[in-house]
Amino acid sequence: MGENERRMLAGEWFRPDDPEIAAASARRAALCDAYNAAGVTADEHRSLLAELLGSVGQDVRVRPPFHCDLGRHISLGARTFVNFNAVFLDLAPVTVGEDVQIGPNVQLLTSTHELGARRRREGWERAVPVTVGDNVWLGGGVIVCPGVTIGADTVVGAGAVVTRDLPPGVLAVGSPARVVRELPA
Repeated sequence: MGENERRMLAGEWFRPDDPEIAAASARRAALCDAYNAAGVTADEHRSLLAELLGSVGQDVRVRPPFHCDLGRHISLGARTFVNFNAVFLDLAPVTVGEDVQIGPNVQLLTSTHELGARRRREGWERAVPVTVGDNVWLGGGVIVCPGVTIGADTVVGAGAVVTRDLPPGVLAVGSPARVVRELPA
């Protein structure tokens, strides 16, 4: 691992134009293209996911198209289901627990950019992990922002934008997402 990727994974500011990161992105692009192609069998999907992602639990299903930054920093727990058009930007770890349901068009985002115009133009980025606990349901179109952890057994309503951690066992809705009630165990 090069210095730039070490900085990236440490949550420090880095430049994504690093040759090592570019090579990993090219590898990801080829694997995502193969995964998202028409006519791919279930066995081929499983094999491609295992090659693309950092770890894939048993009986995971990811409906294409699926898009990510590098893939190797994504971990999907057993029996997790990811619906169409998922985008997981994994310049930092994206950890999804077991028995998670992810609706269509969900985005799990680890990357953030400088607020200052000069450094933003120069391409500086930072990435912080996203963690989704066991038995979470993310409704269609949910966006989970960098650094967020969603507790086990939580449901996030369709279209919510999750900007802060959510505790276990709650229903959260809106933009920004807010807890509206606790859920029965």
